[in-house]
Amino acid sequence: MKKLWMGLVLALGLSGAALAAGSNFPLDKAPQRTNDMAALQNGAKLFVNYCLSCHSASFMRYNRLRDIGLTDKQIAENLMFTTDKVGDTMKANISPVDAKKWFGVNPPDLTLIARSRSSKAGTGADYVYTLLRSYYRDPNKPTGWDNLLFPNIGMPHPLWELQGEREPVMETVSSHGQETKVFKSWAPVKAGTMSATEYDQNVGDLVAYLQWMAEPAANSRVRLGVWVMLFLAAFTVVAWRLNAAFWKDVK
Repeated sequence: MKKLWMGLVLALGLSGAALAAGSNFPLDKAPQRTNDMAALQNGAKLFVNYCLSCHSASFMRYNRLRDIGLTDKQIAENLMFTTDKVGDTMKANISPVDAKKWFGVNPPDLTLIARSRSSKAGTGADYVYTLLRSYYRDPNKPTGWDNLLFPNIGMPHPLWELQGEREPVMETVSSHGQETKVFKSWAPVKAGTMSATEYDQNVGDLVAYLQWMAEPAANSRVRLGVWVMLFLAAFTVVAWRLNAAFWKDVK
């Protein structure tokens, strides 16, 4: 039930309406780990435990996780519900009818979530990475939580037991005769089950998995592109020398 609840509240925070809003809070750069098999495997585990209860990844099949180094046995034993088959798509454990009845909106599909918020400020991965690391307790909010990246967010912190509780330290800055409060740092309030470093590491792994899931062939495409460019470079040299040989006697 705890994981189901965590997934349900995550649905509210990553809905289309939520992603359409935001603030001027700067985005942190998400670590690039889409080539790190251990990070992707850990991210897949976090995704299944904290997201898949309510969010589907309807364009991803479980057996595609072989590409990140998992066997069918590992997938079936650690990352699937007992009623699923390894060839099934990653569907949420909640029916859309119930989700809409309980929350007024169906949880969004997360297959492409890491690509949906790309902007001049940063990538979609940067947005999700920052969002999950910008929560703080606010007793004045209905949920008891708020978020610096997404002020007045309607979702409680889905990973608060892992991160713990903290509060932002604000600094008053005067500009053109007006005083505004700007974020300075974080102050710990209550420790979670993970240290700050461990939490950032795990959120980075989760975001890396979301990046990989959004385009599993991206790394292969980049590697192939490098070889194609090298081939074209070599072919250009050969073609240049052949052209010189063919025309050397032409005056």
